[in-house]
Amino acid sequence: MRLILMGPPGAGKGTQAELLIEHFKIPHISTGDMFRAAIKDQTPLGLKAKEYMDSGALVPDEVTIGIVEDRLKKADCQKGFLLDGFPRTAAQADALTKILKTLNMTLNGVINIEMENEELLERLTGRRVCRQCASTYHTVFNSPQTPGVCDKCGGELYQRSDDTLATAQNRLQVYNDQTEPLIAYYEERNLLKRVQGDQEIKQVFSEILNVLE
Repeated sequence: MRLILMGPPGAGKGTQAELLIEHFKIPHISTGDMFRAAIKDQTPLGLKAKEYMDSGALVPDEVTIGIVEDRLKKADCQKGFLLDGFPRTAAQADALTKILKTLNMTLNGVINIEMENEELLERLTGRRVCRQCASTYHTVFNSPQTPGVCDKCGGELYQRSDDTLATAQNRLQVYNDQTEPLIAYYEERNLLKRVQGDQEIKQVFSEILNVLE
């Protein structure tokens, strides 16, 4: 099974990725993991990527695409893979299509977990973290027994700066702007599988398996 997994921040993409790789026994390939592995192995492309990352610059497409190609050539990808975080643009999607063609591989589907912005914002802004033991809670889904107080150590719960409404809105806007062309790209090729993320974890997973059949 060769899959791409997409979904906005807060949609539960990480949880579904874990379930999919366990179910299909395929490697989970994220851009972050690929970069770290290429840098650790000191591959020519890994060293090139490190130069950009160390200087705080974005790694250019040709380097990222080369690292993806190297990863997909590895033996553990012969039976399939789950790509996460790549492609991010239509140009990268074009490059991936060419890579897969040279490797005699085809995609089985592109799963897009969808949710309304209001619910995503509720998920993203509801997180609270303990200042003392770093335990995490959620004002709606996993609230502490006493508001603002950690159940485990009695520490004060606070909202991280990247969980504020303004930051969450910006993250969603960036994601939507970035992925809109990608969604159109894969829809035109009849590969896009839409799944509603505003359900229980098991239901979302069940729906993913259904659309893949």
